[in-house]
Amino acid sequence: MLTPPRVYLYLDTVARCGSIRRAADQLHVASTALNRKILEVEAQVGTPLFERLPRGVRLTAAGELLIATIRRSLADLDAAAAQMAQLRGLVRGCVRVASAESVATDFLPGTIGRYQAAHRGVQFHVAIGGTCELIDTLTRDEADLLLAHDPPASPLLQELAVAPQPFCAMMRPGHPLAARRTLRLADCQPYPVALGPESFRSRRLIEAIAARNRLQLSVMLEASTVETLKGFVRQTDGICFQFHAGTLRETSQGTLTAVPLSDPELALGRLVLASRRGRALAPAAAAFAEHLKGAMAGLQGPLTLVA
Repeated sequence: MLTPPRVYLYLDTVARCGSIRRAADQLHVASTALNRKILEVEAQVGTPLFERLPRGVRLTAAGELLIATIRRSLADLDAAAAQMAQLRGLVRGCVRVASAESVATDFLPGTIGRYQAAHRGVQFHVAIGGTCELIDTLTRDEADLLLAHDPPASPLLQELAVAPQPFCAMMRPGHPLAARRTLRLADCQPYPVALGPESFRSRRLIEAIAARNRLQLSVMLEASTVETLKGFVRQTDGICFQFHAGTLRETSQGTLTAVPLSDPELALGRLVLASRRGRALAPAAAAFAEHLKGAMAGLQGPLTLVA
């Protein structure tokens, strides 16, 4: 950490305390020595910085001007120290990510774990929700980074990275459709379907395609968590839908099968990493964003034949 000039700390502490004696106690120096230092600075600038009152001190106009400059300098020193720590690999801080549930179950925790292995001083807060809710969280600066599927175009979003993410139908391995290389949404009509709530972008996509093609899907379960949807199809002939990133754990363990959907609107999905446009990310968030870009580069979905 960079140590600012002692006189800066003296003047700032006196201004905050409004009393030379209280500031001296806080700084662990003699009040006479602190008063003498203030008098020296006032002699150098040629004007009083503090108005002496019966019960303390108050900044003069000149003092307010000098203190504002000192505080900007202290903030700049803190920022420089954080940036130099980043260069040394000693990144610290808290990174807040607004994430779709599909990547918050497996992909994001694994990425965070690998990052923290090298940067143990960085903490994380992950907020999970629907796409619109996540965007609101980001634009209110309650999150540093957004990780969402096909967020609507907005002048407030700055895309940092994109990974192709086709939409998949998920089912148990013994399901009649499990051996297919690709499916269309129409192929799912004869089977029970489990869908997320209307706040899920995937739900709105499916309903729009079904309406346009006059499909009648048998929605037998609606649930607000992806894990509940997956649990349903493990035990039935039902089908749920998930972006490729959200299928990795189950397909690697063999508990569920994921078949890409070839409907054009569903085959060309994108997983987007974004920040709020115009916002300068703190060093920890900026460093993690770069790490996340690399992880997303390996998160490519299966090739899908688009009809």
